[in-house]
Amino acid sequence: MGQYLLKNAVVVGEGLSFNGGIFVRDGIIADVFDYSLADDRAREGAVSAAEVIDLGGCHLCPGLIDTHVHFREPGATQKGCIASESAAAVAGGVTSYLDMPNNNPPAVTAAALAAKMEIAARDSLANYGFYLGATDNNIDEVARAGAAGACAVKMFMGSSTGNLLVSDPAAMKNLFERSPLMIAVHAEDNAIIAANIELYKARYGDGIPFRAHPQIRSAAACIAATRKAVELALTTGARLHIMHVSTAEEVEYLAGVMSRTDKITAETCVQYLTFCDEDYGRFGAQIKCNPAIKEASDREALIQGVRSGVLQTISTDHAPHLPQDKAGGYLEAASGIPLVQYSLQMMLEIVKSGKLSLPTVIERMCHAPARLFGIERRGFIRKGYWADLVAFNMNRPSSMEPLSRCGWSPVKEFSSTIEYTFVNGTIVSRNGILTDAQPSGMKLTYTR
Repeated sequence: MGQYLLKNAVVVGEGLSFNGGIFVRDGIIADVFDYSLADDRAREGAVSAAEVIDLGGCHLCPGLIDTHVHFREPGATQKGCIASESAAAVAGGVTSYLDMPNNNPPAVTAAALAAKMEIAARDSLANYGFYLGATDNNIDEVARAGAAGACAVKMFMGSSTGNLLVSDPAAMKNLFERSPLMIAVHAEDNAIIAANIELYKARYGDGIPFRAHPQIRSAAACIAATRKAVELALTTGARLHIMHVSTAEEVEYLAGVMSRTDKITAETCVQYLTFCDEDYGRFGAQIKCNPAIKEASDREALIQGVRSGVLQTISTDHAPHLPQDKAGGYLEAASGIPLVQYSLQMMLEIVKSGKLSLPTVIERMCHAPARLFGIERRGFIRKGYWADLVAFNMNRPSSMEPLSRCGWSPVKEFSSTIEYTFVNGTIVSRNGILTDAQPSGMKLTYTR
């Protein structure tokens, strides 16, 4: 791991931004220096480091924690695997991730979780955690999810890869009553979506345009399922996290709910803050994802929800598919976008537009994920925390070729550059290019 003195940075975190530096020793943040303080300048001057890295005024923040990714292993490694997708993550400044359970076989047992952790221990460049998937009949596994090392329990209320779906009302209520961990929900109403598909098939046959996606996987489908999940949580007292919120209606509804309880939280994703329905004409299947990217007015409401704190976390729902999986018509093209490599730079574009502040982005992508999931000693620049760090230049344009095994992304040109990524004190990426560092990711641990 070695020792590094990171000098001349704009350190960003916990609502603050200051000129300073960080001393990293044996994988840990050993000291933080604020150049406005004479004592800190003197302490930095006394540090004897194995390597001094002058960041030349770059911003330095905690490594991002992406709490919503699909790395495809096991079961679909032709699209992505833990090695390839964690490489894409660290190139973009994501140093920890929480991976979804819709694999083949699905991660719905302690044994399946253990198998994924074994792969990650061998192959992952980033720190790793895994959800346990809920089904109609695995409540006993859910009850032991914490002991199995799961980060949370994932429940699909809409169809998903791997056919994980909790559809039985009694099973759903039992899950909310007995889960010892936070329940993270994909909230879309399947009946509404199925009816919309039939309506559009009657109108267009096999030629449904991609611009119809937000009408098929509609705002009504999202808000109906979100309301159902919230009502269950309020009735049972369960800890609930609504994933990938995509509509203005959900933001308004959740704002009212959150004024009454702190046990219900929500995330949105970078694609919903970047694209809108006007972009289907340009990108087509490349931006088809579930829930659908919706109208420009939804995008603006989501940005306001991030700003206000109704949407506490920003993730990617990173979901690689091979180009041939995206080929064909609307009904054939797979849903999902590979974005973990580009999430920070996508958000920096929004910061530069003036719609969000950099401290807000760091709160939603670093601090809040660690806080909400109880991730220990990560997500903050604090003495004694693991040295998961990313340095970026806000004003040096760059282009990074996709490192995801799928080999494509709808975006890769940015007005910023990811200069360095550190995972547990090891430099794993410089200028978006991987170093020769061996996989250094660690299993995430949690306060329960």
